Amino acid sequence: RGYGGGGWQLLRQEQCGYLAESGRALPQLSDDIPFRVNWPGTEFSLPTTGVLYKEDNYIIMTTVDKEKYKCILPLIASGNEEEEKDYKGPTPGELLEPLFKQSSCSYRIESYWTYEVCHGKHIRQYHEEKETGQKINIQEYYLGNMMIKNPLSEPEGQMTPYYPVEMGNGTPCSLRQNLPRSSTVMYICHPEAKHEILSVAEVTTCEYEVVILTPLLCSHPKYRFRASPVNDIFCQSLPGSPLKPHNLEQLEKQQEMMKMPFRRVKEEEMHSTKEEKFSSIHKPVAVGGHQLLTVGTTHISKLTDDQLIKEFLSGSYCFHGGVGWWKYEFCYGKYVHQYHEDKESGKTSVVVGTWSKEEHIEWSRKNAARTYYLREDGTQSVRMVSHFYGNGDVCDLTDKPRQVTVKLKCKESDSPHAVTIYMLEPHSCQYILGVESPVICKILDTADEYGLLSVPS
Repeated sequence: RGYGGGGWQLLRQEQCGYLAESGRALPQLSDDIPFRVNWPGTEFSLPTTGVLYKEDNYIIMTTVDKEKYKCILPLIASGNEEEEKDYKGPTPGELLEPLFKQSSCSYRIESYWTYEVCHGKHIRQYHEEKETGQKINIQEYYLGNMMIKNPLSEPEGQMTPYYPVEMGNGTPCSLRQNLPRSSTVMYICHPEAKHEILSVAEVTTCEYEVVILTPLLCSHPKYRFRASPVNDIFCQSLPGSPLKPHNLEQLEKQQEMMKMPFRRVKEEEMHSTKEEKFSSIHKPVAVGGHQLLTVGTTHISKLTDDQLIKEFLSGSYCFHGGVGWWKYEFCYGKYVHQYHEDKESGKTSVVVGTWSKEEHIEWSRKNAARTYYLREDGTQSVRMVSHFYGNGDVCDLTDKPRQVTVKLKCKESDSPHAVTIYMLEPHSCQYILGVESPVICKILDTADEYGLLSVPS
């Protein structure tokens, strides 16, 4: 099926045919794969990320009014296999080599345990507690150590969308006759990730699966992130034909007219519209014998950059994100919430922090509200601003209100409205919320001495 702007169109066999001009057979249509028809005109560039396209993978379409279009099709199914076969670039292991050579580590902080993955070296699970006299007591287990000198040898027959690295010789497990703990680290392509730990699961007693998101694998066709669940078909008008078929334009105008009586802006419509601004760009991945795991980055749409900046700074437009059990809602100048939604029990929500300008200014007098980087021309530019949100829900562990430092960072992306959100808990119920987006790039240099942002002039 294809979405032609005004509504769903069924691309029937007898209407589009199965043969391109070259005479080769095209794959049979499937209702399981959604398509969307775009009419970009003669001057446009094919997307370089997500679903792949080739200039010679097209069909010529003719309408009943003799209008002709060259429709470039996405490479799906057999097209991907063909690309993998033709691929001559670095192996997955070679792509990951910089991560192993630079001795970097990734962390995931959960309610009790902290997980540390030092790539190509070890996986550690630990918990720190301060005892009387400020002595720190550390409880720790090694879930695996790298046992071979070269962790980048290619697994034979690997046909999954993740790249596995086996790590063994961990801390002895008393539940398994003191056999050493072991782990499989699964590296998954995600173009906007920073080698985060997505999940840690104990699949059997003292055997673990750790999922790492990394952009390093994304240039390999077998592991490439598919940017959209909908496949675009680009139909360019040929000489003598309009940009879009005349009958389709008429149909879309009729549909717009039919919608007009329902376009009065009501309060409830405003809320529903805001909810529609979030869509998930995702790639489901089967990990071991578990349910599908969705790797996601939130994208924002339906607003221009200027509108988005104004609504974000007014607190009326909130960012949502997070991977795993807890999700996060950040409303600038208002609050930070942590929540979990369940079909049976509904929504569980925790107030992590609320905004008070006076409290933040007091906090900023003792902490750096702005951090800078040096440009090539020698001038300084704001790299990140930090804001304090206190007076959250009372924490059971400390009997004090929760509080969070929100770090707003510039993050360049192919998608101008992408948002990445993550949370750390370096101390009990004292949090750090990282918020990264190209939107933030546009307003960081407006930060005043307290790190407060404003609409660019």
